[in-house]
Amino acid sequence: MVRFTSFVAAAAYLASTSEAFAPAPSQVRSQRLTSYQKNVQNNIISSSPTLLSDMLTQTELPPKIYLPTDKESAKVLGGIKIGSRKLTVITGASSGLGLNCAVALAKTGRHFIVMAVRDVEKGKQVAQEMGIPENSYVVMKLELGNLQSVKDFVFNLKAFKSARPLDNLICNAAVYKPTDPEPAWTDDGFEQSMGINHFGHFLLVNLLVDDMSKAKDARMCIVGSITGNTNTVGGGLVYPQADLGDLSGFAQGATKPISMADGKPFFGAKAYKDSKVCNMMTVSELHRRYHASTGISFSSMYPGCIADTPLFREKRPWFRKAFPWFMKYVTGGYVGMEEAGQRLAQVVDDTQCAKSDVYWSWNGGAQQVGRWSEDGKPKGAGGSGGEIFENEQSDAVRDRDVAMKMWDLSVQACGMTASDVPKAAVSP
Repeated sequence: MVRFTSFVAAAAYLASTSEAFAPAPSQVRSQRLTSYQKNVQNNIISSSPTLLSDMLTQTELPPKIYLPTDKESAKVLGGIKIGSRKLTVITGASSGLGLNCAVALAKTGRHFIVMAVRDVEKGKQVAQEMGIPENSYVVMKLELGNLQSVKDFVFNLKAFKSARPLDNLICNAAVYKPTDPEPAWTDDGFEQSMGINHFGHFLLVNLLVDDMSKAKDARMCIVGSITGNTNTVGGGLVYPQADLGDLSGFAQGATKPISMADGKPFFGAKAYKDSKVCNMMTVSELHRRYHASTGISFSSMYPGCIADTPLFREKRPWFRKAFPWFMKYVTGGYVGMEEAGQRLAQVVDDTQCAKSDVYWSWNGGAQQVGRWSEDGKPKGAGGSGGEIFENEQSDAVRDRDVAMKMWDLSVQACGMTASDVPKAAVSP
């Protein structure tokens, strides 16, 4: 048995530095003004303050991710299309893990898929390219970076499916911005990693609990990550570690200029990891609060390291080429996109995955570096192959007091009212 722990730790540390992950150079607009430009600016200010204000409004305010005009018209009579199949919603289903999960579920013939995506036209195009049968899916608009869009999606979903309940909800969509020097913001003022990965999904799951409680064998899965678990190689050895601290950032509203859950200065890689901790804590709290009264199975999962996922699209070309090789032949954590999609599909389709409050993993779960095998690909690190099993999360993720505090502060941050909170009985 050959171990690569020291090498992996060193390589992981190197990869986590800002230089190793730096995006390709982009054009930067100069902030300097020539004397002529200053004179022109001064003339504008003195001659037309209103004109200057209009110019600043048009050029400096960030564009909205979701506008009222982006709201989709509700699709109706979906019950006819769905038939007797299970109705399954997948967020982020237009690429990567979500798309491959949709393909896997559609192939079973047991699921009708709602592809909840930012770009509806792209969703339709990739569904056709992947050969998903036309009668097995519908594409709907969902912008997780805007809480009103989440509410609009739920309204349209209910209009489409009519009285029949939702059987499965897979919260997969995520953004990852490890190299950004400054935070980007959602329409609601949240730092994007936390706003999209956590807050958007947090509101979505709360709005759908009551509906799913009417379904038999309903399942809700939020995709987790080893990066949020410090008891794994990727979460414990790769700097920075996930840490929600005292949640002072959440307590302050988690909106601009507050960019981190712990209230500290922005750190892109950590923001993603913290959002994954919140995702996994949300699953635990959903189980504790609502499993007994609704029968819904709440779970999380780690699909393996999809080293060629679009999640790494901001990385330099050399990294995108080297990282899959490193994960495949050194750590043994690599899993291909198709297999990862099948794993996610298994969580909502396989009868053995009906248990609630489980963190599902495969092939060792990445809690160690892979062991050497004859095919040259290390085994046992969460990579390709192996059987599904119930993995253990870190003590920090399973901290009930912090999870309860995170839940309550998330309710406040999302501005949830009594109508947004599930009516289902809450377990003590």
